Amino acid sequence: MGGITLAIGPVDSPGPLVGLVAGRRVGSAVARNRAKRRIRAIMAGLSLRPGFGYVVVASPAVVTAPHDELVGWITTAVRKAEERAT
Repeated sequence: MGGITLAIGPVDSPGPLVGLVAGRRVGSAVARNRAKRRIRAIMAGLSLRPGFGYVVVASPAVVTAPHDELVGWITTAVRKAEERAT
C-alpha cells in the first residue's frame, strides 16, 4: 500500500516479529534510517498477531510522506495481509 510492501508469515515465536527493509534506493543512510524509524514507531503502536512475522519494505515515498498517510498505508497493509493469512 502506498510507499510500503508488507509480507507476513507464521514464525516460531510467542509474539510477533517485525523486520524492516530500507534499501539504497530509499536514499542516503540518513534517509534509510529515518524511514526505518518512522515505520518502527508506527508498527510498535499496532496490535499485531502473535506467532506471525511481518517484513516491511520501504520505498523512497516513506521518507517524505505525511505521518497520517504513512499510518494509513501501514495499517491497511497489515489488515489486508492478516486477512489473507487466516
